[in-house]
Amino acid sequence: MGTEGDQQTKSEGGEVGIRRRVCSCTKDDFLPDESFKSWGNYANALIQTPTRLIDRILTRSGDAEELQAKSRSQNEMKKTLTWWDLIWFGMGAVIGAGIFVLTGLEANQEAGPAVVLSYAVSGISAMLSVFCYTEFAVEIPVAGGSFAYLRVELGDFVAFIAAGNILLEYVIAGAAVARTWTSYFATLLNFNSDKFLIKVNSLADGYNELDPIAVGVCLIICLIAIYSTKGSSRLNYIATIIHIFVIFFIIICGLIKSDTKNYTPFAPFGVRGIFKASAVLFFAYVGFDAVSTMAEETKNPGRDIPIGLIGSMVITTFLYCLLAITLCLMQPYQNIDIHAPFSVAFKSVGWNWAQYIVAAGALKGMTSVLLVGAVGTPVNATAVMSCATAIIALFTKLDILSNLLSISTLFIFMLVALALLVRRYYVSRETTIANRNKLIVFLLIILGSSIATATYWELSKHGWIGYCITVPIWLLATIGLWYFVPHARNPKLWGVPLVPWLPSASIAINIFLLGSIDKKSFIRFGAWTGFLLVYYFFFGLHASYDTAKEFERGRGWKNIEEGSNGVYSKDAPIASGKEMVSK
Repeated sequence: MGTEGDQQTKSEGGEVGIRRRVCSCTKDDFLPDESFKSWGNYANALIQTPTRLIDRILTRSGDAEELQAKSRSQNEMKKTLTWWDLIWFGMGAVIGAGIFVLTGLEANQEAGPAVVLSYAVSGISAMLSVFCYTEFAVEIPVAGGSFAYLRVELGDFVAFIAAGNILLEYVIAGAAVARTWTSYFATLLNFNSDKFLIKVNSLADGYNELDPIAVGVCLIICLIAIYSTKGSSRLNYIATIIHIFVIFFIIICGLIKSDTKNYTPFAPFGVRGIFKASAVLFFAYVGFDAVSTMAEETKNPGRDIPIGLIGSMVITTFLYCLLAITLCLMQPYQNIDIHAPFSVAFKSVGWNWAQYIVAAGALKGMTSVLLVGAVGTPVNATAVMSCATAIIALFTKLDILSNLLSISTLFIFMLVALALLVRRYYVSRETTIANRNKLIVFLLIILGSSIATATYWELSKHGWIGYCITVPIWLLATIGLWYFVPHARNPKLWGVPLVPWLPSASIAINIFLLGSIDKKSFIRFGAWTGFLLVYYFFFGLHASYDTAKEFERGRGWKNIEEGSNGVYSKDAPIASGKEMVSK
């Protein structure tokens, strides 16, 4: 998007200077490609849409092309991070609004004290996704994240849809955190958690509680991220330390004021309530995928990334479960505040002073989450996304945001697990046609049986016969993939264990959790996906096609062959993940 980072530049006299991050907003910043140079070019591009679409759907990138896209920026990142740094970054990126607000919301309305089991289920699902992300991050250490991983294995079109949902994920997560920030800020000032919300009866329900403070928070975070990336990183590190301290304070002091009577009944909404809450609480684990993009800056990716990502997720899940147990022991689930549950819980047990510590710690943690989401993008992208986040945060209630975010995140994580199976079992021009066809069949059966299980779960409130059909089909498809299709590629540095079982289980559980989310949220998700498709057909497709053809003509990057695990393809697409998002 025409964004310049802080870069060293060399003048004609050989002097080295610093090119500052600046924002620009010209036509070429947004539509620089050949198809948009004139109206005639654009009309011709639209006529070729069917041909170009087939080309983009069938095109897959390669490891070498993604690594070359990284080198194209001519800005190699210093390898300074260790597994210890990644653990801290992981916890700083993940532990935020999810635990401090959604715990109360889901315990109060969906799961009761059994919300701890909901966190455990979500944690298992997130852990399976972490394994898949880790292999990609180690083997393809580029900043594009899941966009780059999906483009390599599932092609340009799927990667674009994922990129749109990644944008949705970051915007909605930021909006949810910003609204949560307002609630805890109110309790810090000893007001009710909804004190600063302005109700407008003329607006539709769910969008009629305006939050102007959330807008201000988004804009301030945007300015900090644009002004100083280094300062933002330091603030994030300090905030994470304070956040962990407050979490231990909540657990220790909360258990002192606990009452086991509050744990009865344990699961007032039954098993269905546990899984419904689990689908929403997946929001609490969002953020670890951003840490996987730090592979370029890691000293020893084969060791540090697995330890950092998996270690941070294990610690996070353990802390989430302890916090959920503590909250439900302090208050009956019916009395838990849905806006700022932990600070209000301490007030309810007579420790008014403690609510200020909890509120301040929550604010610090949520600030760090907002910063992590804003710092990693170019300046123009940061500004645009911050404005979108502020607008959504102004109008939209947390439950709507959390459901839509969970759909988007679960969908992306399912695609990454699918991409990992493709990576292990298919290499272009090496895998035989027979093995390729068997792979496609087994993957379709795994997807189909998982969707059938989730659909049956949603439609049949008390039935069980359907599971006796769909689950064995998934099991047999996974066995078939394991037994009949040989591995086409082995990881060089670190690989997911128990392939195909672990990624297949990740696909199944992510789709199952999707089946626990309400219909209205899927309608909103469908509307967003429809918007993405319209944009793709009129703009993104042609920008991608032009860049790929420029690459083929040799005007862009040098031709670099993949290593022994792959074959160079002339049809490899296009620019880096950030460039694709900016287009």
